[in-house]
Amino acid sequence: MSVGSKTYPAQASAIKKGGFVVIKGRPCKCIGTSTSKTGKHGHAKVHMYAVDIFTGKKLEDICPSTHNMEVPNVTKEEFLLIDIDEDGYASLMMDDGETKDDLMVPEGELGDELRAAFDDGKDILVSVQEAMDEEAII
Repeated sequence: MSVGSKTYPAQASAIKKGGFVVIKGRPCKCIGTSTSKTGKHGHAKVHMYAVDIFTGKKLEDICPSTHNMEVPNVTKEEFLLIDIDEDGYASLMMDDGETKDDLMVPEGELGDELRAAFDDGKDILVSVQEAMDEEAII
């Protein structure tokens, strides 16, 4: 599977805490880096710690600091929540008046808060994060 324009290259040493990076084919947010000294073959290594932005799973990678790593193009959009069906799918109003019905309400605390606010009849704006053809309500 080619990730093409869903990502762009960045030098490993340029990726800092809080930035995005692709590790093991997953879009991640960097939570820390450490750099080793140059060894006898002359390359400093960057040890990167990251969390998958969709699953929350921790991942890590080691890469020579001069090599490029892929950085995902991450976008965030806000939509108005107009319905939650019995299967847990959110119905979101897009800017053009169309509805987007293919996203699940997240599990856990955020999902519970959204359902409670929706049941109270409040207008709710939800943020949808997209990266590498994956989307989720955050």
